[in-house]
Amino acid sequence: MIIWIASYPKSGNTYVRSFLSSYYYSKKGNFDFELLLNIKQFPALKYSSKKAYTYVDAAKNWIPNQQSFFKKDQYYFLKTHNSLEEYFGNKFTTSSETIGGIYIVRDPRNVITSMCNHYALDLNKAYTKMIDVNSSLSFKLADEDYSNFTFLGKWSNHYWSWKNNMNFKTLIIKYEDLRDNTFEEFRKIINFIEDLKGTNNEINEEKFENSINSTSFSKLKNKEKINGFGESTVSKDGKPINFFNLGFKNQWENLLPKEISDKIKNEFINELKDLKYE
Repeated sequence: MIIWIASYPKSGNTYVRSFLSSYYYSKKGNFDFELLLNIKQFPALKYSSKKAYTYVDAAKNWIPNQQSFFKKDQYYFLKTHNSLEEYFGNKFTTSSETIGGIYIVRDPRNVITSMCNHYALDLNKAYTKMIDVNSSLSFKLADEDYSNFTFLGKWSNHYWSWKNNMNFKTLIIKYEDLRDNTFEEFRKIINFIEDLKGTNNEINEEKFENSINSTSFSKLKNKEKINGFGESTVSKDGKPINFFNLGFKNQWENLLPKEISDKIKNEFINELKDLKYE
């Protein structure tokens, strides 16, 4: 059964996965980038039984691919940026494949600046992507396969699709709470996972603390600087773009032009109120 580590892009997914991979897949809680390989991404070409020649074909294959590659008698952490909205009548997953999900959400005014850095976009293009109900992450591979199609939709729809999900248990984690209440929030995540599994194992406190300390933003950023990171991108002129850029120092109040911050506030006012981001 699948436990999703889900988020809109640039919302803290990698931070949470780093902690989880350190806690569950290392002996003492000491993080290394290779540990992230234990948490695969879906959708992905690797987890596709047949080619998808269109986005709709890819969406039709989401659930069959989950059923084909992930056994019901085992637990799998899977990363996704997919919305839970239906795509042309196709569900992303159901309770038959999924036991639960952890959804990380971040203030959209901080998401946009992080997106600009990661995807080499200007603010207006990033904003347009965040309000586009048809937005996606996808590229056609050389053999005409769209199996890696990820449906994002509008940022607000993405959030509500996971927040209001009633098909399986979903834990909502705010990125900012990971900053302000690090130990409490990660403890909440571990307890949620153990509850899903029905194990209710006591937290290994030493390993838990090591996992948090070894995945601090400064340490992740330093590891990328020394060893590189497979999820980093390059600019249009071929220059590398650091994946770990500002982290918790990315504060929209200091970075965003008022015009853009006002547009985001007006567009997502209900979500900002719901999340107490006003």
